[in-house]
Amino acid sequence: MTIEAEISLPKYLKKHFGFDKFIGNQEPIIRNVLAGNDTFVLMPTGGGKSLCYQLPALILPGTAIVISPLIALMKNQVDAMRNFSDKDGIAHFLNSSLTKTAILQVKEDVISMRTKLLYVAPESLTKEENIEFLKKINISFYAVDEAHCISEWGHDFRPEYRRIRPIINEIGTAPMIALTATATPKVQQDIQKNLSMLEANVFKSSFNRPNLFYEVRSKAHATKELIRFIKDNPGKSGIIYCLSRKKVEELAETLNINGIKALPYHAGMDSSTRSGNQDKFLMEDVDVIVATIAFGMGIDKPDVRFVVHYDIPKSLEGYYQETGRAGRDGGEGRCITFYSYKDIQKLEKFMEKKPVAEQEIGRQLLLETVSYAESSVCRRKQLLYYFGEEYDSKNCESCDNCVHPKKQFEGKDYIVKALQTIDIVHEKFKADHVSNILAGKDSSDIKAYRHHQIDIFGWGKEKDEKFWGAVLRQAMIKKLIIKDIESYGLLKITPAGRKFITEPYSFMLTEDHDYTGKDEENQNGGGQTAAVDEQLFNILKDLRKTISKKLNLPPFVIFQDPSLEDMAIQFPINLEELQNVSGVGVGKAKRYGKEFVELIKAHVEENDILRPQDLVVKSVVNKSGLKVYVIQAIDRKILLNDIASAKNMNMNTLLDEIESIVQSGTRLDIDYYINEVMDEDHQFDIYSYFKEDAEDESIDAAMEELGEDEYTKEDIRLMRIKFLSEVGN
Repeated sequence: MTIEAEISLPKYLKKHFGFDKFIGNQEPIIRNVLAGNDTFVLMPTGGGKSLCYQLPALILPGTAIVISPLIALMKNQVDAMRNFSDKDGIAHFLNSSLTKTAILQVKEDVISMRTKLLYVAPESLTKEENIEFLKKINISFYAVDEAHCISEWGHDFRPEYRRIRPIINEIGTAPMIALTATATPKVQQDIQKNLSMLEANVFKSSFNRPNLFYEVRSKAHATKELIRFIKDNPGKSGIIYCLSRKKVEELAETLNINGIKALPYHAGMDSSTRSGNQDKFLMEDVDVIVATIAFGMGIDKPDVRFVVHYDIPKSLEGYYQETGRAGRDGGEGRCITFYSYKDIQKLEKFMEKKPVAEQEIGRQLLLETVSYAESSVCRRKQLLYYFGEEYDSKNCESCDNCVHPKKQFEGKDYIVKALQTIDIVHEKFKADHVSNILAGKDSSDIKAYRHHQIDIFGWGKEKDEKFWGAVLRQAMIKKLIIKDIESYGLLKITPAGRKFITEPYSFMLTEDHDYTGKDEENQNGGGQTAAVDEQLFNILKDLRKTISKKLNLPPFVIFQDPSLEDMAIQFPINLEELQNVSGVGVGKAKRYGKEFVELIKAHVEENDILRPQDLVVKSVVNKSGLKVYVIQAIDRKILLNDIASAKNMNMNTLLDEIESIVQSGTRLDIDYYINEVMDEDHQFDIYSYFKEDAEDESIDAAMEELGEDEYTKEDIRLMRIKFLSEVGN
């Protein structure tokens, strides 16, 4: 069924949706649908794709069948359509979440021609009873939403999408509109071919979202940075994406205990909890949703101010679509990705169980993501290039690489070497292989093809393979080489590249970022890399001395020097914060902490010290299994050497663990073991030394004073543990 294309569409737009004008390509797309033509729409998130099939559905006689991948997405869209109409029957969805009674109501409304849009999951479309039902109704057109799900090269491939065309042919053909927010030229071709719409009119909108700021950070201290960022942006809505359900739960809990209203969202939750959490986010009862990628498809929240990828996404299509949920109203949108190559290695490991062809595609998509993350080229330029669009501006002024550009250097000779290498190996290898040849890295693949024996192997060995990867990427952006996607990313030299070999010109390169060598736990640890406030440290030592004299205890029994140093870094101003300091547990904080935190608070206020809010991130309680085991075993009076043996550790390591427990304020009674291995005179001498003579807790000083011939280090450590436990705790 077609409608005369000259109708007054703005009038219908105002009547049904209350808008005064269309945006972007919406009007020509809608006219094409009304004219009965097949239509392919490539429009970024926030560009108004839904309207392109919703308005024609309201104008045309019959019911439009909208094929959509997610129940949450369908519900959201149906609710939105009902809000624009005074009749609930105007839009329905048909999927597995409905009761039999609800399904009967849907079918009655459709048969009675009250329903203009019927949303159907691809799985529901294939059910015989639904096929028979749809054969009976007047279908105005089919809309395939999130059409990238058809392609194995897309970021969210769903095999059931491949069956859409055969089922439609069985139900009855009608015009079709396919829509997606993310599709490379390869994915677009895949979609059109699979849906038998190669002759469709294609409408492409620019992928450029000028209001979004793109940034990639090292994952070295991601949780701290994330908490600081959210607290620096109070009241703003944000989505944080993680790849695993476990990480979603953990991170949501961590944010909550650090004073941030956050809820989890993933497919493992029951549907009522999941949809309840989504609604709370939409209604602004919470500021942040921590989610797997399932969250957000079709979620119409225009004022999401930040999208964070806590884990690197599996593809640039996925990344682009997810970041596109920020700033859909044209306002501020911050897109932060935390990157560690360890995450890439995990994703590669997950792929090992998949068929070889899927592994090849998955690795190619991952490689593109790595290239994007590590590159120092304008991020906007890279993204748009990936989707087949050129971006001419030298500086977008809204990505980290443009705001903080790295120093450039002349790269003409490097480019020539890279192009010649591709040519010598007959354009039959991917970027990582070519980089390894240039750098002289004899990987297993290099040896398999005997490329370590060719003359050019290692002729760029003054630089590593990562450097050469950056050279190849920048040559790609300048279109000197291209990737043959059909052949899983083999590099081919373009005519412009061949000309460059014979007539090279100045080519400025930038070195890529290096995100290696930093481990999150190390960075999150005791603050040894931060500067100690020497003035505060000395004041704390004086306070410790005063208290030790008053209690007649050695100063180190109260707090050891590393604990005081950590206090002079972290500035804890209450007992709860003091418990996060190295070597201070609940017991010690309660017993000795009051005067220390009062002194620190006064020092902070007097010197106008701005405490970094993220310096101490409260973490979800997760008691070490080893510590619990050791405490319980000592309570049961199990011999220490038996405990060490049971946990496959030596005695020194076990004593380290016991000392850590005692220093944190837990009292342990190891008399039963000491009495087994040491006579009373030895015990008395060592205990008396620590009580009366020791200036600090040093084992070496004790050995020197007591005599190395008579006492072992283990003896002294055991008695020091007993002394600290009894006197300090």
